[in-house]
Amino acid sequence: MELWPGAWTALLLLVLLLLSTLWFCSPCAKYFFKMAFYNGWILFLAILAIPVCAVRGRNVENMKILRLLLLHIKYLYGIRVEVRGAQHFPPTQPYVVVSNHQSSLDLLGMMEVLPDRCVPIAKRELLWAGSAGLACWLAGVIFIDRKRTGDAISVMSEVAQTLLTQDVRVWVFPEGTRNHNGSMLPFKRGAFHLAVQAQVPIVPIVMSSYQDFYCKKERRFTSGRCHVRVLPPVPTEGLRPDDVPALADRVRHSMLTIFREISTDGLGGGDCLKRPGGAGEARL
Repeated sequence: MELWPGAWTALLLLVLLLLSTLWFCSPCAKYFFKMAFYNGWILFLAILAIPVCAVRGRNVENMKILRLLLLHIKYLYGIRVEVRGAQHFPPTQPYVVVSNHQSSLDLLGMMEVLPDRCVPIAKRELLWAGSAGLACWLAGVIFIDRKRTGDAISVMSEVAQTLLTQDVRVWVFPEGTRNHNGSMLPFKRGAFHLAVQAQVPIVPIVMSSYQDFYCKKERRFTSGRCHVRVLPPVPTEGLRPDDVPALADRVRHSMLTIFREISTDGLGGGDCLKRPGGAGEARL
């Protein structure tokens, strides 16, 4: 059945009216609209980045291009990202960055503070995420199949050599998965084994809770402020594999302390953080 041009116009106006009504009247609908645009916009920016990055081929320097394209997203969502402690990054040596992992919005804080020649270690599934996966591959992102322990260990050994021979830094989320519970999950030890094997420092980075502006469970996504704190590097010279469990616990404890500090000062946290022993917290 054909519709007259006027009918198409009326249908379009009706759809726009419905979407506008949902936007202003339903916080849940606004959440889904914002998340859909967030993911779609990143895929579009990746399309723009691919031909530029392809000139160099797979190269960690391409991460600068991705960072440049992604830095503006925080303004679209009214999120202020404030960084403290950037002077703690070692200026002339490789290191391993470990950071807490709350949601895909971590990308905003990461791009704000990402040091030169630093690439994330990501799950292999991201490689197949369309244009974003290809752009990440061109930028030197290191992919690990977490379901195959042997492969992951092999990749980590190669990364340790790359750190030293190519002056590369890596960014790891040691919780292993996103944590929406307002605390930190127990840390997996791969990043710490990597740092000890390469005998390079660990630089902890803490992002404050998103609870005051973002909550997946409540389908809430508003404007707000995120604090990013770069902590002093933790040396690993002289440490052995047997020292890794204590090292991981010590770093997590210091990060959790700072997380609570910057998330409960009224500038970046929710009430759930004020309750000791909240969800997601592990005993040390």
